[in-house]
Amino acid sequence: MGNSTPQQPLTLHIGHDELVVRRRYEVASILNDILVALWFIVGSVMFFSENWTTTGTWCFLIGSVELLIRPVIRLTRHVHIRRIRESPATAGGPAAATGAVADSVQDY
Repeated sequence: MGNSTPQQPLTLHIGHDELVVRRRYEVASILNDILVALWFIVGSVMFFSENWTTTGTWCFLIGSVELLIRPVIRLTRHVHIRRIRESPATAGGPAAATGAVADSVQDY
């Protein structure tokens, strides 16, 4: 109770290009998650019939591969944003100053 200084809100300065890139990768990740769910739902339904068991197994395999795609999307986003921050147009700008903080933000 000894310190009565009001705390200032944390302000992150992220460039317009970085926000656009983050949103695009977020949409790709969401679409990938929807596809994963659909593959597993369809595969599960197919297991109710012996005639569709093999096709259902393929749906599970495809869904499993899709699970690998999400971290690939996240890694690609990370590399893309790093390149934007290191480009000469943004060097020394506000986005470069807060790079470490913005990297720790998980937006999906």
